[in-house]
Amino acid sequence: MKTIHDLAEMKREGRKIAMVTAYDYPLARLAQEAGVDVILVGDSLGNVVLGLETTLPVRLEDMLHHLKAVARAKGEAHLVCDMPFLTYQVSDEEALRNAGRLMQEGGAHAVKLEGGQAVASRIRRLVEAGIPVMGHVGLTPQSYYQLGGPRVQGRDPEVARRLVDDALAVEEAGAYAIVLESIPWQLAGEITRRLRIPTIGIGAGPNTDGQVLVMHDLIGLTFTPPARFVRRYADVAGVVRDALSRYAEDVRRGAYPSKEERYTMKVEDWRAVKARLGEPEGGEKEASEEG
Repeated sequence: MKTIHDLAEMKREGRKIAMVTAYDYPLARLAQEAGVDVILVGDSLGNVVLGLETTLPVRLEDMLHHLKAVARAKGEAHLVCDMPFLTYQVSDEEALRNAGRLMQEGGAHAVKLEGGQAVASRIRRLVEAGIPVMGHVGLTPQSYYQLGGPRVQGRDPEVARRLVDDALAVEEAGAYAIVLESIPWQLAGEITRRLRIPTIGIGAGPNTDGQVLVMHDLIGLTFTPPARFVRRYADVAGVVRDALSRYAEDVRRGAYPSKEERYTMKVEDWRAVKARLGEPEGGEKEASEEG
């Protein structure tokens, strides 16, 4: 299993970190088999699995439910879980209690929380308790309304300076890695250069220590236009839609199930069943045809 020390070594050696989200056992198992380095159970499940407009309604219990499923897909990937909105913002102690549940009950190897200087004390408290923390700065989806929607962050010099300070504060607080989301590639590269810990980019260009994409974006299983940074490696929605369409058509015209796709019994056994049911004798022709 990859650890936080393995990820740090990858940064030192210049080896890129491949990270992807997963929210259920089948896709997590495929991610493990594909050899990704990190699996994130993201609160983006609210958007791509639960059909919510934002991540804000996602609860801790939702995260635990999906995290447990992902954790059952055993493999070498490092497993991180998002702390959803209002599970860490209230106090250090509440953050510790909720993060502990994700580790103890859910099987996470680490937790991820959004924010910079404002959450430094939370990160420090969790790390002191032995819980590895991944940070997240730039576009932080839990601040959706405050930021005015999914907008690129850091183009303004003052905002860029703040993002650098936020990233440094996250590192200083003890985080072992940090996600940089939707910021100019030049700024992401500068933050990466200044930090000792690995940076994982999403919409942050090529100069980070690794990349993360939402699984459903990557495989084409979303229903809205993808963000500029998304590269779709498959059209799973098209494959599934076609399969369901052909299935429905086969059912309607009686082509499914075929003779090879049904179970049967011997004629004498069918007679016995009919007798047991109190049915009149007969049905031999039907039973023979079924066989």
